[in-house]
Amino acid sequence: MKSAVETLNPTRVRLTVEVPFEELKDSLDAAYKKINQQVTVKGFRKGKIPARVIDQRFGRGAVLEEAVNDALPKFYTEAVNEADLNPLGQPEVDITELKDGELLAFTAEVDVRPEIEIPDYSGIEVEVDAVEVSDEDVEKSVEQLRGRFASTNDVERAAAEGDVVTIDLEAKVDGEVLPDGVASDVSYTIGSGELLDGIDEAVKGLEAGGEATFTSQLKGGSAEGKDAEVTVKVTKVSAKELPELDDEFAQMASEFDTLEDLKADSRKRLENMKQYDQATQAQERVLEKLLELVEVPIPEKLLEDEVNTRKHNLEHHQLGQMGLTIEKYLEFQGKTVEEFDAETKDQAIKGIKTQFVLDALVNKEKLGVDQEELTEHLMRRAASSGMSPDQFAQAVVEGGQVPMLVGEVARGKALAVVVEAAKVVDTNGEVVDLSDEDEETVAEAVEAAVDGDAEGDAEEAK
Repeated sequence: MKSAVETLNPTRVRLTVEVPFEELKDSLDAAYKKINQQVTVKGFRKGKIPARVIDQRFGRGAVLEEAVNDALPKFYTEAVNEADLNPLGQPEVDITELKDGELLAFTAEVDVRPEIEIPDYSGIEVEVDAVEVSDEDVEKSVEQLRGRFASTNDVERAAAEGDVVTIDLEAKVDGEVLPDGVASDVSYTIGSGELLDGIDEAVKGLEAGGEATFTSQLKGGSAEGKDAEVTVKVTKVSAKELPELDDEFAQMASEFDTLEDLKADSRKRLENMKQYDQATQAQERVLEKLLELVEVPIPEKLLEDEVNTRKHNLEHHQLGQMGLTIEKYLEFQGKTVEEFDAETKDQAIKGIKTQFVLDALVNKEKLGVDQEELTEHLMRRAASSGMSPDQFAQAVVEGGQVPMLVGEVARGKALAVVVEAAKVVDTNGEVVDLSDEDEETVAEAVEAAVDGDAEGDAEEAK
């Protein structure tokens, strides 16, 4: 076999392959054997029909077609390996010559990973938010904890902000009660924003037995998106009673003996959360700076496929699970179709560029992934997917996704190398040390860049 490579552009090549006919022998034998099992010829036992009879009865062309279809993947793979290419996706194959007994020639055009030069990244500098926890932050955290231990007492007065009301609801569209528009004994905290728009204004000032009617756009159900006339009847008003903020509350709500110890722990937890957010912010900004330093040509077909995949996943998986249509999602986001398409394309470009650059870094820095690192990453991915580690691992193996997981870990390690070399300062001018950050936060920064923000936007729309 002879092969040659022609570079069509930085991300696409054409392979020209010539195969002497004798190298097709195994595929020809396999073709005759396969046809033997599929046909019957009077006077011959099944599977024992001579090759010359098959040629006479069914045509030599049918045998050659079967043999070539069998042989092409093998010769294509050999040509790819010989040229040391990194193909992306399936090739476009064209048989240019097929001479029985002499030669098979074909071309294969395929997208390839571009050659990427990683520049010196040691000079990257980024600024991140400072880790600052105010007394107000601590008080808010303690108040949220206090609210979880609140009790409710029925009251004989008009409902007010913060009260818990028990209500009956009836929704009508065009004067007809909806089949799924009636609900009874619904518990609702006024001001929580957890039900229909306009309900807070409707129930405030009502006592038990009072009712009101308001108009609201339905967010789900059989008449989703339509304006409905909603009648709400209050059957009970309850006032929340918060526990006193004292040592006794601290002992009831936590493992601490004093309120001061509880507040100190709240401050520490808030600091840890902000440090985590700061680390994630640093990694994202370092990655952005790195990507600015590198020119990366993007294969057109790969970009097209990535854009289509992102749109399909958003519309048929993320939004489908939330009961949203793409039209309703765009309405919530305040975006036109053109804006959405442009955003999706930008996210896809960033995701592809991130993978290419970090993979090039993995090769440059000779970063490997050991079994312990892969197992830890698998455990985290399993937890985020809601599956047990064993179930997730089985799904990964059966789906042939182990190389994908290895790539995720390696890219996380590559970004960690760049982050460690970068200068990170906070808004107070203080240098931030990220050398001991764990792989989880780095991997999340990589995933955010590769996957884009569509999932987060979908959750927000919900």
